Amino acid sequence: MPLEQSVSPSGPTRSLVFERQMPHSPEKIWRALTQSWLIREWLMENDFIAEVGHRFTVRAAPLPGWSGVTNCEVVVVDAPYRLAYRWGDGTESVNHLTTLVTWTLVPRHEGTLVRMEQSGFGPEDGQSYERLGGTWPDILARLINAVERG
Repeated sequence: MPLEQSVSPSGPTRSLVFERQMPHSPEKIWRALTQSWLIREWLMENDFIAEVGHRFTVRAAPLPGWSGVTNCEVVVVDAPYRLAYRWGDGTESVNHLTTLVTWTLVPRHEGTLVRMEQSGFGPEDGQSYERLGGTWPDILARLINAVERG
């Protein structure tokens, strides 16, 4: 599992980082990252809009310690190269997870390098870090399929 560590004012944090090379333009991948109906295909039900400040939710079946709803907020929209949103506001789970998901699209001769980083996992977020670290590869595989279909 990819791991990056950093130190924030509140202490050390960890990040999940995954990269995939895709044979598509940044614009095509951007569409899958920012269109609610396509996000539903690779991630979850949502009410996403690519506007800084937009608060949205992603929704799935509840799990132990998670209501099935994650409250998010868009913080960066730099089409078609960078998208970031707060993942959680601390109200949707027992452990109050709040992280930042950042998508970076880097054009390459043969397509686009897609980098997903979920940062801000604190020492108390071990279970969420492990669970999401095991989930993101499957989510990225579904993203690739959505890009190819969309």
